[in-house]
Parts: sequence; structure tokens; C-alpha cells
Amino acid sequence: MSDGIWGKLGGAGLGLAIGGPLGGLVGLAAGHFLVDREGAIFGTTPRDVVFTTGLVALAAKMAKSDGVVTESEVEAFDKVVAVDADARPGVARLFDLAKGTTSGFEAYARQMASVFHDEPQMLEDVLDGLFHIAKADGAIHEAEERYLRAVAEIFGYDEHAFRRIAARHMRLSDDPYLVLGLEADAEDGAIKAAYRALVIENHPDRAIARGLPAEAVAITTRRLAAINAAYDRIATERGLR
Repeated sequence: MSDGIWGKLGGAGLGLAIGGPLGGLVGLAAGHFLVDREGAIFGTTPRDVVFTTGLVALAAKMAKSDGVVTESEVEAFDKVVAVDADARPGVARLFDLAKGTTSGFEAYARQMASVFHDEPQMLEDVLDGLFHIAKADGAIHEAEERYLRAVAEIFGYDEHAFRRIAARHMRLSDDPYLVLGLEADAEDGAIKAAYRALVIENHPDRAIARGLPAEAVAITTRRLAAINAAYDRIATERGLR
């Protein structure tokens, strides 16, 4: 495995201090004990591992909630988080274990919300990743949308915030303004300013600097593409340069 996220998950000699339901999941997959507290003898919680493991677990529960578990789950996950060829069996095992665990998705989502309570952008990354996985088969189904709403609620997002995120992935009546976090009657100057701020905020280098695993950079590049598309649509309709 590489020295990145998958190397951490697969390192037989590495104790991962994740704890909670996600720690138990990785423990089952990796076969070694995980401590249930910060600052334990194995070190502090590896946040990149928490992010990626949580995304796997929530994606697996989403597939189960839809009632259709396909063989393309890891392939769909690979569209948003790069999976090394030699790491694929481990990721597939994580998916299978997460689908079969007694812990519901709520437990995984609550742990993610707790770990990243001071980094809401990371939680938005998780939601964007789940949206991308949900639509990998060409559509976001009703059960998947309900699931995504429930995860977003646990993460602390209200209905407006959920719709803002969803507008990057689904056609909604008030997008593309919703993608930019604006009302349809916003002035041209406000639109340009919001667009510039979002481009800077969602630059891949900035996302990695704030903690997004490099393997998951596709999440922010796809978000940036949605932001660009929304602005282009508004600019065309309004004749903006």
C-alpha cells in the first residue's frame, strides 16, 4: 500500500486511536485494537483516517438503505476518493463490514459530527462525497435523498443548507443561485463577489491544507466545477462578463 490513507488503514503495526463505532469498524477490518480516547498511547486520532473510514461507512449504509446493494460500490467510492489497486480488497471489506454492523448510520454520523465539530467544511466534504456516490448510477433515488437529509441533520445542517449542498448535485427550482448561496434577486456585484470567494475557498490546495485527505481531492474539484457551472449559467442569463 501507499504511505497515504490506505497505508495507515493497512499498517499491521499501527495502533489507530479512533475509538467509537468507526474505531470498531476499522478494528474489525484491520485486525488490531483501537483505543477509545484522545491522547492514548498510540497517539491522537488520525483525522484523515476518520474522514475516509466515515465516508466508507456512511456510503455502505446508504447503499443498504436504498435496498439495492450493487457490485459497483467501491468503484463509485473510487470516483471521489482514490483507491490504490492493492487497497481495493480492504475498502471492499470495510464496505461489507459496515453494511453488516449493528451500529446504524446515525452512530457513524454522530461520531463524524463530533470529531469535526470545529471543522464544518469537512462535514460538507463528507456530504458532497455521499452525493457523488449516490448519483454514480445516474440518479439520486428517493431513499438516498432521505438518507442524505438525515445525515445532514445529524451534522447540524438546516433545510436551507442542505438544499444549497444538494443543488450542486440535483436540479432544484432555485439553483444556480442556491449553489452560490444567494437569492435570485441578488445584485450583479454580490454575485461576482460570492463567486470569487467560493472559488478561493474551494481551491484544492486550500482544501488539502485544511485537512481534506489528498486522496479525496476529487470532492473539492467537483464542487468547484459545480460552482463554476452555476456562475456561468447566471452570467449567461444576465450578460455578465
